[in-house]
Amino acid sequence: MPKQVIVQPSIDAIEIIDTPIPVPKDNEIVIKVAVAGSNPKDWKHPLWKNWAHNSGDDIAGIVHSVGKDVFEFKPGDRVAALHPAGKKNGSYAEYSVAPDWTTFHIPQHVTFQEAATIPTAALTAALALYADMKLPPPHDAADLATGNKIPIVIYGVTSAVGAFGAKLARLSGLYPIIGIAGRAGDYAQTLVDYVIDYRQGEDVVIARVEEVLKKEGFSGKASHVFDAISEGGTLEATLRFLDANGGIVSTVLPPSHFAMDKENFKYPPGVTAINSAVPLVHSTHKDFGYLWSRYLGRLLADGRLKPHPFEVISGGLHGVLTGLQKLKDGKASATKYVYNVEDTDNSPPTSGVSSSGQPHSKPHPLATFPFPQ
Repeated sequence: MPKQVIVQPSIDAIEIIDTPIPVPKDNEIVIKVAVAGSNPKDWKHPLWKNWAHNSGDDIAGIVHSVGKDVFEFKPGDRVAALHPAGKKNGSYAEYSVAPDWTTFHIPQHVTFQEAATIPTAALTAALALYADMKLPPPHDAADLATGNKIPIVIYGVTSAVGAFGAKLARLSGLYPIIGIAGRAGDYAQTLVDYVIDYRQGEDVVIARVEEVLKKEGFSGKASHVFDAISEGGTLEATLRFLDANGGIVSTVLPPSHFAMDKENFKYPPGVTAINSAVPLVHSTHKDFGYLWSRYLGRLLADGRLKPHPFEVISGGLHGVLTGLQKLKDGKASATKYVYNVEDTDNSPPTSGVSSSGQPHSKPHPLATFPFPQ
């Protein structure tokens, strides 16, 4: 029987259980997973911390079956997809499920490993830039070609979300793109116009951002900030260089959970602050998810968009624990951890991995949540 991974909240163990192949509902697609990808949110969000479940959402593989209302996909198609966060049949499995509107075809020149780096990160970046910050998308960037510059600062630019934010910002013609990074400075140089090393300290980061903006003809305060980290002090740092009178900031994690002083952190009245929560493409932003999933496929096909660097963690599904622990320990630097599912049966379980023939616990009451605003 096919298998899937149940991740324990402590991230010190996983359970591999037998699971029947899912049966797709109306707009669902069942995908035979070739490669699954990990994201920090697979363990980080507070709602996960008391719930054992299959937390994987990045899928790349072959369509196995489709629901009665699916017309754009058929069995045998090569696809990538975003699984709805918090619902059953996640990507850490031999068979996973995604709605048709967050599934897209992948061109032959894109590998399954490359494709698995894309759905969560690229859709999060697109949501932040275009749905939330209302920046001009690549297909509507004519005004910027006439010389009107829009700057953007991306904190965590070499994370998968930050890197896709920079790539999309480049396609949109934004300038200057200022990236704040650390160990992966060389990779950051390929993405942005200016790189600032956060390891130099917060005061230096603030001064350098203001220096670059003034050099490029702006006031010294940032009008658009994309915080692709949103914890460990980045929320507070970005607030220091954000324009308090009309600036807009998008965060990938909610400040109410991840600010240093959760009770008292707040943005000035003149700032528009949005938590760009990608689960919204499965609820209030379905049309956005549909349009951008299709567009990602097109950008990949013609080479305008490149996947994120990746590392294959050995052991197939047995390796999920290793990948999540490496993410939790901060070992990822400009890389996405992915798992070749077909390697599962050929690899012995690692420490913290158990196997069971029984399904895990009943559905959690928060299974249909969006991230809190």
